Amino acid sequence: MKRRSDKDNLRIDKYLWSVRIYKTRSLVADACKKGRILVNNQRVKPSYVVNINDILIVRKPPASFIFKVTGLPPSRISAKLVESYIHDLTPESEKKKLTTKLFTDFGFRFGGTGRPTKKERRNIDKIKGNMT
Repeated sequence: MKRRSDKDNLRIDKYLWSVRIYKTRSLVADACKKGRILVNNQRVKPSYVVNINDILIVRKPPASFIFKVTGLPPSRISAKLVESYIHDLTPESEKKKLTTKLFTDFGFRFGGTGRPTKKERRNIDKIKGNMT
């Protein structure tokens, strides 16, 4: 059996895991099976072989991300090196969907601020209209 060279081809599940779009290959496989990953506007299986210049559409509700493959990494790479293997083509409108979802809830708090105090909880309840 001929061994494949990482420079020649790479599976879509390993590629998206390598460039840190997903945390695990099994998450990529699940997304492929649900039809959330498109390559050149075609649904693909986790075993699909990625080529340079392919356009990837990754749907992570509520947003869809668009990427262009610029290189094939030999293995999982550090976050600093991701830009040399993938180019982000996602429009700003899609990226804003992620931030607007955070601010739609009245109970939103910035990370690292801890739990709300009793007074802050009362204010949140007043805003939500949950006073009894």
